[in-house]
Amino acid sequence: MIDTHATPLSAQFSEAKRKLLENTLAKISLRPPDSWVISRRPADREIPLAVAQEQVWQRAQKLRRRPALYNECITIHRNGPLDIPTLERSLAEVLRRHEIWRTCFGVKEGKPVQIIQPALQSLGLPVVDLRGLPKEKREMEASRLAFEHSRAPFDMQQGPLVRFLLLQLEDQEFRLHLTMHQSVVDGVSVYRVFPKELTTLYEAFSVNKPSPLSDLPIQYADYSCWQRGWLRGETLGQQLAYWQKQLGGDLPVLNWPNDRPRPATESYRGEILPFAWSARLSEVLQELGQREGVTLFSILLAGFTALLHQYTGQDDIIVGTLSPSGRKRSEVQGLIGYFLNPVALRVRPSGSLRFRDLLLQARTVVSEALSNDDVPLEWLAEELRVKSDATRHPFFQLAISLGPEVVELPAGWGQTFMDVGGGGARWDLYLEFSSRTSGMIGRAQFNPDLFERTTVEGALGDLEALLEAASANPLLRLSELTVRKASQTCTTSAGAGRP
Repeated sequence: MIDTHATPLSAQFSEAKRKLLENTLAKISLRPPDSWVISRRPADREIPLAVAQEQVWQRAQKLRRRPALYNECITIHRNGPLDIPTLERSLAEVLRRHEIWRTCFGVKEGKPVQIIQPALQSLGLPVVDLRGLPKEKREMEASRLAFEHSRAPFDMQQGPLVRFLLLQLEDQEFRLHLTMHQSVVDGVSVYRVFPKELTTLYEAFSVNKPSPLSDLPIQYADYSCWQRGWLRGETLGQQLAYWQKQLGGDLPVLNWPNDRPRPATESYRGEILPFAWSARLSEVLQELGQREGVTLFSILLAGFTALLHQYTGQDDIIVGTLSPSGRKRSEVQGLIGYFLNPVALRVRPSGSLRFRDLLLQARTVVSEALSNDDVPLEWLAEELRVKSDATRHPFFQLAISLGPEVVELPAGWGQTFMDVGGGGARWDLYLEFSSRTSGMIGRAQFNPDLFERTTVEGALGDLEALLEAASANPLLRLSELTVRKASQTCTTSAGAGRP
């Protein structure tokens, strides 16, 4: 029997002991439940794919004869002396540390599983020396080789799902091209984790020092096992309830002005158009975000949907983004792997709405979506009975994203992400931004079966002009943010929304 009138336990201690007890209890109350902790998986357990990773795998199986839709490419630049055996050793160590880059996929009892290959003792790095060519031909040949390297398909069952190519253009000018299948990589992996680890290892190995990097406490496979147990029950139900409210019922179909009617059969072909905005505009956008209390991504989303409203006259618009849903946990910040999930963002612009109000709306939409971003769109489509082609993302065909900040590398090292494309396009138009000290850079990935390159260039110019005007005066109404409407002569097609 409990005496409810007894003296509280904390009152029986001295002031110092009482504070210590309160601090201890507070820490205990903040400790996450066991279901939140990512721990090492049992050694004998089959390794499932992470939820979003499985969606990529499923779509890739259906599109085997299509362009290299899920090939991701980056380039590491070295200006200075380079010891190739040391570089090979550094790459091999990265692959040893990160199991996901030694992973391929099999099927057990009808379900895909991860199969982790043993670490290699040595890495056979393909090297092409272009110094034998005339200088004026080296760049053309380097581009051709990088293009071929980026477009070669992957065998997801045999692997590997990461490949390297080293080009030497001058005695002290090298380019290391990486092509990776999307199922094993994300922006944090290639913007931050890989470049930092590679250069750190190379700098150590080049002076005969051991690796300064500590072993990883968990691996991507541990995360995927944990996620399968976490994303169920109440957690899944709460997120589904949010999306039922946000995307249930009749959905808008964006009447984006295409240059040509949509083909009867999707080609999934893609081209890349790099672009750059001035440092001044980037500063203005950052200042706008600080004044209004919104993120840079919310500003870009507001500007993009305002532009789409101007092009189409529609006031209910869904665009997509790639949410780093799996990167919320501290345990995975140092891991390479696929932690992204496509998310639908539904914004309601109108001509009478002030840009500041659209900014606040975008902030709310993004915040709520990122709080419920673990459910794949394919699961939502099934739950909401959205009819769509199983090989296409439902809900939207236009998407926008902002990459993570790039990591600072040692002198003589650099990285680029938007100079080589795999030849495929997941959406009709995808705008990927990256904020740098020199300004905003980005790439537009578009389907040439729908758009002329000049149309995309015009739309980017319109977006830049709209954001400049809105930043100067966010109290302007959307109807007052005039743009050139470079695409207004195009054929209107209802193909950019839900198929």
